[in-house]
Amino acid sequence: MNSTMITIALVVAGIIGLVVFLYLLSFFQTWLKAILSDAAVGFAKLVAMRLRGVPYSTVVDAKITAVKAGINLSEGELEAHYLAGGNLIPTVQAIIAAKKAGISLEWVRACAIDLATKGSGKSVVEAVRTSVDPKVIDCPSQDGPKKTIDGVAKDGIQVKAKARVTVRTNLDRFVGGAKEETIIARVGEGIVTTIGSADTYKKVLESPDSISKVVLERGLDVGTAFEILSIDIADVDVGQNVGALLQEAQAEANKNMAQAEAEIRRAAAVALEQEMQAKVQEMRAKVVEAEAQVPLAMAEAFRSGNLGIMDYYKMKNVESDTRMRDSISGKGESEKDAK
Repeated sequence: MNSTMITIALVVAGIIGLVVFLYLLSFFQTWLKAILSDAAVGFAKLVAMRLRGVPYSTVVDAKITAVKAGINLSEGELEAHYLAGGNLIPTVQAIIAAKKAGISLEWVRACAIDLATKGSGKSVVEAVRTSVDPKVIDCPSQDGPKKTIDGVAKDGIQVKAKARVTVRTNLDRFVGGAKEETIIARVGEGIVTTIGSADTYKKVLESPDSISKVVLERGLDVGTAFEILSIDIADVDVGQNVGALLQEAQAEANKNMAQAEAEIRRAAAVALEQEMQAKVQEMRAKVVEAEAQVPLAMAEAFRSGNLGIMDYYKMKNVESDTRMRDSISGKGESEKDAK
């Protein structure tokens, strides 16, 4: 019985030993590669990385790449950057490229740049490459809605310009510095201001390099991740006569205002005319009313004896004589026409 238990225990121990051996054997190739590359990493550290969920082979490859380039990085630094969400191999390649180009780039700053560019479509390798080999930015961006930067000179003529900005990455300001969009916006603002301060559009066309000089003097790269090396005006063209268009619009507005005021005055005059006509009709009605009282007054005068028959005939003779004189003088026709 005791021998059986001992046998079982030996078998179990053998199985466990075999499993441990096979498990450790999976690290052997990586461990041997590190040893042969002068970038030794202990077995215990490889196992610890595996337990922490870190791809130990990637860490070893990154360390070997750094050591071969003469850069001393510990596996702890590499593992810490991976756990922070960084890209190990590109970050190592970036500091190697910086070293080859004679640019001072510490591992901590390279990690910071790598983490800052994560998810932005950029990379620390691109940042270093741009620092070594400057790139050109179109202003305005050709992917945007506007293809030119438009400014208006003091004489009212619009000037359309395109610029090409040559920039170099400033690694010291890359983390927290403004990116390409800010450069494009600042250069565009500087070009518009320079065109607007020109007395005439002809000066801009004669010397477009003056725009570059003025814009460069403004220090537009302050607070950005880039250093502006040059601003070149790629194209300058004449646009609309904005001053004339504004004057035309103002004249049209003034005309509309004058027409509106004239219409108000005309409406007031028409209203006044209608009011006067109403008053004339009212006065004529009063005259007719007064004339209607005359026969009544005459009848009352006959009844009271204040008016005799001979007086009545004399009055009629006077009226007839007056009408005859009026007809001879033409007054009656004029009154009839007036009526």
